[in-house]
Amino acid sequence: MTDTRRRNLLKTLPALALAGALPRALAARPQQPNIIFILADDLGHADLGVYGQTEIRTPHLDRLAAQGLRFTQAYANSAVCSATRFALITGRYQYRLRGGLEEPIAGASDTIGLPPSHPTLPSLLKKQGYGTALIGKWHLGYLPTFGPLKSGYDSFFGNYGGAIDYFTHKPGVGPQVKEDLYEGEVPVQQIGYYTDLLGARAVEYVRTQQAGKPFLLSLHYTAPHWPWEGPGDEAVSREISNIFHYDGGDLATYGRMVEALDASIGRVLHALEQQGLAENTIVIFTSDNGGERFSKTWPLTGQKTELLEGGIRVPAIVRWPAQIKAGQVSEQVAISMDWLPTLLAAAGGAPDPAYPSDGENLLPQLLGQAAVRPRTLLWRYKANAQRAIRSGDWKYLRIGGNEFLFDVVKDQRERANLAQRHPAIFKRLQEQWEQWNTQMLPITADVRTHGVSAQVQADRYGAKGATRDE
Repeated sequence: MTDTRRRNLLKTLPALALAGALPRALAARPQQPNIIFILADDLGHADLGVYGQTEIRTPHLDRLAAQGLRFTQAYANSAVCSATRFALITGRYQYRLRGGLEEPIAGASDTIGLPPSHPTLPSLLKKQGYGTALIGKWHLGYLPTFGPLKSGYDSFFGNYGGAIDYFTHKPGVGPQVKEDLYEGEVPVQQIGYYTDLLGARAVEYVRTQQAGKPFLLSLHYTAPHWPWEGPGDEAVSREISNIFHYDGGDLATYGRMVEALDASIGRVLHALEQQGLAENTIVIFTSDNGGERFSKTWPLTGQKTELLEGGIRVPAIVRWPAQIKAGQVSEQVAISMDWLPTLLAAAGGAPDPAYPSDGENLLPQLLGQAAVRPRTLLWRYKANAQRAIRSGDWKYLRIGGNEFLFDVVKDQRERANLAQRHPAIFKRLQEQWEQWNTQMLPITADVRTHGVSAQVQADRYGAKGATRDE
């Protein structure tokens, strides 16, 4: 072999090696997972069979939990809906944004909503190459200033506000009230039970996804939020005189609403399997706050609008067959704003450094690569000047003008007030909450509160500060 041929061969070998190694490297690179984030509305901590419900059948969600990981100590960022949704989509305490102070957002405003300039879970995933869609409830501000298409979603089908009637799709009663149902930013009309409509649209989305392109599907149901209407209750829909439906509902109706939710989710999961996407799709199911009057929260006490455990602790299930071992139950403390950094990490991204997340990346815990670690989480709620902090197993709570210290691992019902027995811990948590509160936007008199009445507060918490059973 001549010197010239030898030199040419030596030059060629690295290129040939690289050409062979590159496909192998690409093949070894983990494929980005699809993400389906399912959010229920006002679902109680124990409203699923896998969490202890015995009167309502939820086979699809129970099976989802068996196929993945179930949290026993997951929390919502707020005791009401839109405030939690601010935290979920931004990965930060909702109190950092004016709109997040609302408890919850009540109606159209040019100033109260999620600023389109703020990074969000969908906008950050888009930078990682994801397609993004929201099907269901937005409740983070109204057109023309705010909306899902302005905050990172490629497509949207659902309602902009809070609750709507399940059949008329209106946020109120009467011929003058317009439907709150949109395709993108265009009003549309469709006939059907809202829970079923959302599930059908989600099935369609899963079936029409572009091969090889990862997606985020936010599937945010309004169920089982009032009005109290099951899938066969269209006659009830025509009879109600107030969207709040104070005079309606019962345990049987609530059960039908939850079972319809479970069935709708089951159809979406089936479509995922039919498309061969289940293995590498992260499916998350949780709720935006604790349950209302027909929910089961045992052994917790309290409900929506309260910072007792029943008002903020929620079910949370994660399934990712490609990465998460099935049949797990985790005691890891988690909260709504954790999902943004966790899902971004799974997708190969990270939060915007200019908007650092207050949540934590729990991917190591989900994958079994790290042990359960203690957390410190904080809440405040304008109604009755409620405040709470959980630090490790301890929880400081101020509600109804009374202050408490609980060990919420040993005393899930928050009955034994340990403030006098452990005064140093009580004082430390008080001070820690005050220091944190100075870093958040102040709650001013113009902030709307959907709280409970003074009489209800007095009945519930009493002059001596002893909470009564719900």
